[in-house]
Amino acid sequence: MKYTLVGYGKMGQQIAGIVEASDDHEIHAVFDINTEITKDCFSGSDVIIDFTVRDAFLANLPALLSAKVPVVVGTTGCDADMARLKDEVEQAGTSLLYSANFSLGVNIFLRTVRQAAGMIEPFTEFDIAFSEQHHTAKVDFPSGTALRAADMILKANSRKKSIISDLPHDTTIKPEELQVSAVRIGSVFGQHAAHINSEFDDIVISHTARSRMGFAGGAVHAAEWLAARHKVQPGFYTMDDFLDEVLG
Repeated sequence: MKYTLVGYGKMGQQIAGIVEASDDHEIHAVFDINTEITKDCFSGSDVIIDFTVRDAFLANLPALLSAKVPVVVGTTGCDADMARLKDEVEQAGTSLLYSANFSLGVNIFLRTVRQAAGMIEPFTEFDIAFSEQHHTAKVDFPSGTALRAADMILKANSRKKSIISDLPHDTTIKPEELQVSAVRIGSVFGQHAAHINSEFDDIVISHTARSRMGFAGGAVHAAEWLAARHKVQPGFYTMDDFLDEVLG
């Protein structure tokens, strides 16, 4: 497979290292955030991986879609654009897989959180909240992964109706609100945790990223899967679609 990378920051460099170490893959082209992107940039590519920033990704989107090459997108901060993005991918008749977090460990963690949130739903003595920590250079707040986890909790547990990430002064959390807290400190790669509490129990489900290699490896796995899926059924996909098929 021939990979084209859009964005060559820390994540792009990690992905390039994994691809170049493989006998089955090669880097076809690399474009940094300042490159003027056209659909011709991707001629000869089997898959594109985009790790840029939101504004650059959205500006490049028409060229990415018109190239008709499957695109894996790890650019964060795009959660509010998902409905529009899905429509544009489907109208273009191509394939795109979006995830705020490609770590296989994180995605297994998210599924565990979803299951736990559903298990405590009948038992009103249990409450649940979510927290995350990242490095100070991270732009989105809370993280896309935290918002993804919160959405999964809301769908799994009908007692939680809305997300609250900023607590106004002199205000308490309502039972139907799901608190999602965020801390930005130092160089933390990423820490996420679901906190479940009752009068008698504390349950904490957590994930800590040790390096960016987990994210980069997951992106390459997703790219392999999307390139094959694109030949059969183009469309808009997420890591859930990838894992659903792999896990059966």
